[in-house]
Amino acid sequence: MATISIIMGSTSDLPVMKEAALFCKEMGVDFELKALSAHRTPELVMAYAKEAREKGVKVIIAGAGGAAHLPGVIAAFTAVPVIGVPIKSSNSIDGWDSILSILQMPSGIPVATVALNGAKNAAILAMEMIATGDEALYQRLLAFKESLKQKIAQANEKLQSAEL
Repeated sequence: MATISIIMGSTSDLPVMKEAALFCKEMGVDFELKALSAHRTPELVMAYAKEAREKGVKVIIAGAGGAAHLPGVIAAFTAVPVIGVPIKSSNSIDGWDSILSILQMPSGIPVATVALNGAKNAAILAMEMIATGDEALYQRLLAFKESLKQKIAQANEKLQSAEL
């Protein structure tokens, strides 16, 4: 049973989407990886979205480039939260086509949207949603965010001794 489902439009999106999977692994959250195309396999996308909740999925992260319809199509068939990751792909117009396709969803079909190629942030957001009912995960996320503060503090220490 996967808590987070990470779906990409094609395996060419894996270099971006693997960041979400790696963060899930780091935080000890069950996940699955799937390639489903809103354009080439629309029936599979619909069936998957309709069954996701019954399979234990709590949040779906969907990444796509170009026209980027995958997150919206998934959201049309489920009430499981969907986080869209716009991907700058080989057929993309600097990523703007993907960003706008995911961001500009019609009323009633929300898709949370992260930055271009922002799969790791999508995983963090998914875990924050799940952590509203999971204290242990919430504490791991707090520790992760504390580590970010420590990295900045260390960077500032190095800057003080940097030769200009």
